Amino acid sequence: MAVYQAADEIVVNYGSAIEQQISLLVKTIKHYPQLEVYHPRWLAIQLLEGDQSLLSDLPEEILQPIQTVVSSSFQILMETYDNDLDAVIADLRYTWINYLVRDVIQKPDIEKRTFSDRLDHFTTHPILGLPIFLLLMWVVFKIITDISAPFVNFVDQVIAGPVNGWTTALLQLAGLNGTWFESLLLEGVIAGVGGILVFVPLLMALYFVLGLLEDSGYLGRSAFVMDSLMNRIGLDGKSFLPMILGFGCSVPAIYATRTLASRKDRVLVSLLVPFMSCSARLPIYLLFAAAFFPENTGTIISALYLFGILMALFIGLLLRKTLFRTKEPTPLVMELPPYRLPTLRNIWFQMWNPTREFLSKAWTIILGSSLLIWLLMAVPVRGEGDFSSVDISDSAFAVVNEALAPVFTPLGFGEWEVSSSLVTGLIAKEIVVTTMSQVYRVDSTMTEAEPMNLTEGLRTIAMEFYSASINTIKSIPKIININLLDDEEVDQTRLQATLTNRFDLMSGGHGKLAGFSFMIFALLYTPCMVTAAALKHELGTRWMFASMIGQFVLAWVISFLIYQGGVFLLG
Repeated sequence: MAVYQAADEIVVNYGSAIEQQISLLVKTIKHYPQLEVYHPRWLAIQLLEGDQSLLSDLPEEILQPIQTVVSSSFQILMETYDNDLDAVIADLRYTWINYLVRDVIQKPDIEKRTFSDRLDHFTTHPILGLPIFLLLMWVVFKIITDISAPFVNFVDQVIAGPVNGWTTALLQLAGLNGTWFESLLLEGVIAGVGGILVFVPLLMALYFVLGLLEDSGYLGRSAFVMDSLMNRIGLDGKSFLPMILGFGCSVPAIYATRTLASRKDRVLVSLLVPFMSCSARLPIYLLFAAAFFPENTGTIISALYLFGILMALFIGLLLRKTLFRTKEPTPLVMELPPYRLPTLRNIWFQMWNPTREFLSKAWTIILGSSLLIWLLMAVPVRGEGDFSSVDISDSAFAVVNEALAPVFTPLGFGEWEVSSSLVTGLIAKEIVVTTMSQVYRVDSTMTEAEPMNLTEGLRTIAMEFYSASINTIKSIPKIININLLDDEEVDQTRLQATLTNRFDLMSGGHGKLAGFSFMIFALLYTPCMVTAAALKHELGTRWMFASMIGQFVLAWVISFLIYQGGVFLLG
């Protein structure tokens, strides 16, 4: 190994107190030929800074005398600088670097500012940054709901019309109309899977807008915008990035916490991720917001997303004051890329991949759950009827969920049909909508649907697509409050109309309040089983159950306060 050769060098002066101890250590180091492989001054500074790995590499025969001198010097300096030696050394080092840079770098009198610099002056401003971020999120969800709504209705009409008409025609040809198999196809498969497929345009719009924000370079800047707020719960802005991933899916967001250095950071952020509204909750929000607040759908949905963020910050602050009270905030160091024009290729990649995963889930988890729900609704446990003609209120599915319904009565939605959707939502949040489509029998007319030939169905699809495209174009100016749509209200889907009526009856006329209470509960309550598995894998069983039980209790309490407080105020 080459022996270090001293040469002309630039020496950082650390002040008289530190320099005195460095000199003492250097003299000690020079007594041992085994240490000639190191620069004496560098080795002395590293040892004073507590480099344990370097200390463990020293030969055993000289470790004890060197460690004795280091401990003595370290104790003297810690007393001199009030236990803040590391910060003092780092500050002196960077101060020296700053002066060196000023001496050797010449800048023009007028510094050229790039477009990104000028834009960041506003978007990452300590005061303006957060309002701009919140305003942009509101615009995002306004765009998503207004632009995608006509195509959501289009898919709904296609499933209710041509898909069911073609299926009915095929069943008639096979001589299976009026049988249990017809009920399985129409009320189990098509009603279940179709009930969630109508929201594919909504999800594609969401991923399209998020792709625009990410590819443009803005999404990463949200970490800087949120840094001051995250510091209040002992985290830095970088910890907000896994939480942003939670808007897509909680599972990759939880695994993304592995990038955080501290175990406490990983635990805390993983507990907060499920409060971010994943894309699986978006169909629930749109269904209820469009049913109960049709004129303010985008505002309601953006408010729910914001409420989830605020609840995460509140819970984080609460945990910091209790379980994580020794956790100190860490400084944020992050390089921001310049703003750039998004490319269609990148946006399509970011839009299609999660949509494809959603469609894959529709044919696996959602289809399996739909068939299980249909089977339970077809099994009679009381009253009269057999497998093919059971009254849904006498089915096994109804009886089990009737026992759970009283838990939700104080929240404004005490029907077993609603409680059943929340139970199946534990499998996957998308199944909440699927379950409601099945238990409320909004597609019960499917078994009476008129057969439709191929030509008639294709003509219907083309006409509905043309109408949806025209309404989408007309809806664009609505975003800036210019209304080119007809004055008449947009028709509700069959499920939305059913929910409006049922929630009004359940709540004694407070349907909107009960609907909003349900949305809050769906936002906050226990995450899906896949997310729970990710929590167990990353944090352990104890933290998984803490998250699941804690979120259910929190969701119940918040929804209770909203509904009962609203009823009290409204009289």
